[in-house]
Amino acid sequence: MNVITDFFGKITGWYIPQVSISDIVEIIIIAILLYYVMVWIKSTRAWMLLRGILVLVVFTLFAVLFQLKTILWIESNIISVGIIAMVIIFQPELRRALEQLGQQQLFTKIFPIDDSKDKGERFSDHTVNELIKACTELAKARTGALIVIEQNIVLSEYEKTGIAIDGLVTSQLLINIFEHNTPLHDGAVIIRENRVVAATCYLPLSDNLNLSKELGTRHRAGVGISEVSDSLTIIVSEETGKISLAIGGELFRNVDSDSLRNKLIYVQKKSIDVKSFKLWKGRLKNEKKNSK
Repeated sequence: MNVITDFFGKITGWYIPQVSISDIVEIIIIAILLYYVMVWIKSTRAWMLLRGILVLVVFTLFAVLFQLKTILWIESNIISVGIIAMVIIFQPELRRALEQLGQQQLFTKIFPIDDSKDKGERFSDHTVNELIKACTELAKARTGALIVIEQNIVLSEYEKTGIAIDGLVTSQLLINIFEHNTPLHDGAVIIRENRVVAATCYLPLSDNLNLSKELGTRHRAGVGISEVSDSLTIIVSEETGKISLAIGGELFRNVDSDSLRNKLIYVQKKSIDVKSFKLWKGRLKNEKKNSK
């Protein structure tokens, strides 16, 4: 690398700094980190904080330019307190960012680890059929529902907030749980393998600013749990009777029964993230166009 920079420096007469391979690697890593930090900030309340910080930076430059010593003294004394205050105020966002970082399967992709969960099916074909039947019936009756399907990350923390059920997944059970004016209709149902483990579970609400204002608490809870885990969440809207899916912090609305079946069959055999979901959704659309 040094030989190349010296050669071009002699030809052009320009000074070319010595850049090693490690410098290039560092630049790439820092660029990727900055990109993901900016994407994360834009989808949270921290975006407004960043805009406020930019205003303060401009104001500080103005104070330095005109030698406003008192203002500079005040800023220098409150900056340490301000950093601590930001950590406290945005603790939920920082925790969520670290949880999302922990969900990235970078090391398992480089060093494959044997996972017994992926050897067999997560749940049976009977469970798939019962889920589709329940969601279809609930959608027709415009009965709201929130069904969380556990994948690799165990949802025991949220399971404890509800009432233990431990019953086999059937359409009758799910319909009865979400029926209006019943003790268990409020909250979410968590499904692990072929069993409904708990109902009336409380889920974290998403504060994603990009979500439509038309969406209510049920949809925000479905997106919220998908932001802190790898779960697949089925949401039935009480207002429109439409079925939506939430995974990886993203919401996919107006899913029909065929698409729901294909998705559940996919999850039945292997783990899925939002990227593979988008690829699957694109292939499904192409198949429908070709069939026409």
